[in-house]
Amino acid sequence: MASASLLKTSPVLDKSEWVKGHTLRQPSTSAVRCQPVAPSGLTVRASSYADELVKTAKAIASPGRGILAMDESNATCGKRLASIGLENTEANRQAYRTLLVSAPGLGQYISGAILFEETLYQTTIDGKKMVDVLVEQNIVPGIKVDKGLVPLAGSNNESWCQGLDGLAPRSAAYYQQGARFAKWRTVVSIPNGPTELAVKEAAWGLARYAAISQDNGLVPIVEPEILLDGDHRIDRTFEVAKKVWAEVFFYLAQNNVMFEGILLKPSMVTPGAECKDRATPQQVANYTLSLLRQRIPPAVPGIMFLSGGQSEVEATLNLNAMNQAPNPWHVSFSYARALQNTCLKKWGGRPENVKDAQEALLIRAKANSLAQLGKYTGEGESEEAKQGMFVKGYVY
Repeated sequence: MASASLLKTSPVLDKSEWVKGHTLRQPSTSAVRCQPVAPSGLTVRASSYADELVKTAKAIASPGRGILAMDESNATCGKRLASIGLENTEANRQAYRTLLVSAPGLGQYISGAILFEETLYQTTIDGKKMVDVLVEQNIVPGIKVDKGLVPLAGSNNESWCQGLDGLAPRSAAYYQQGARFAKWRTVVSIPNGPTELAVKEAAWGLARYAAISQDNGLVPIVEPEILLDGDHRIDRTFEVAKKVWAEVFFYLAQNNVMFEGILLKPSMVTPGAECKDRATPQQVANYTLSLLRQRIPPAVPGIMFLSGGQSEVEATLNLNAMNQAPNPWHVSFSYARALQNTCLKKWGGRPENVKDAQEALLIRAKANSLAQLGKYTGEGESEEAKQGMFVKGYVY
């Protein structure tokens, strides 16, 4: 096992330090309301952060850029570190996340970075706040706010996402620390149904989280992931996703969420990982864009796709295929493993490998930047980048 002694360490900010002498910004008691045109019309509410939310969402959904998802929980980050022989210590997590946020020129391709709570309050190994390093790179800091998946009673062995309790004060504190957008991930499993209960629970939780986030100045990333698990064909994924997305946007409207101030982070429409009939990038693009047109209001500024266990190259090729023609949205990426896999292996926990690891990250970020512009060719990709990363029953 590589030792944390190989790595330079620095103290973590105590959460009580940054609030001393500061008053958390609270939304004003007044609200802007649009009168419904009919008794059945929905009331659309915008908090005092409305203009800022729109500005933040547009900044993240900027041409040629996407999101680096580096919000792995400490346990999940430990799995990644273990794959290169590193212990799951705070010093090792700090060293790796320092490598990511400080990659020179990263902001040319990355517009936002989703952080785990530890990282939001952490410093780099050189003692600079992680948040400040991101801002200097013109990258908007974000924060994972859900508390993970737990079994959903009464379902077919499905799950629901917890974390709504105390979300408002936590969101206010995250905003004060520098976060400007949030992420909440829930999942739907096709092999397990999905049951009506699981779909409604996922949609309602996302909607409540989104409303709370906007009230506290954070642009909510709405992430209804259709898991890759299963041997179903692409048509089945399409039908399930169509149902899930309809429920999500129905409940977002019911909770008066401002669509101009959200970002959607869905999974692409692909066959199940164990399906023998594989889909080409053009097929994935056709199904996914058809679903977007049927279900997503044009007011939503950005569709930031997750990779969900696809290989680095596969995720990039599929994104590129979706950007071969204009559409009403900024169709981009919010990748974790599909940006970090080769980078992590290049690093191996050794300070002398940091530069090479950062170069690997920049190569993947640039490839996806080109894919967002519809200009990716796939030439010169390594065999490592072509390796699939799907894990059956994967737990984050």
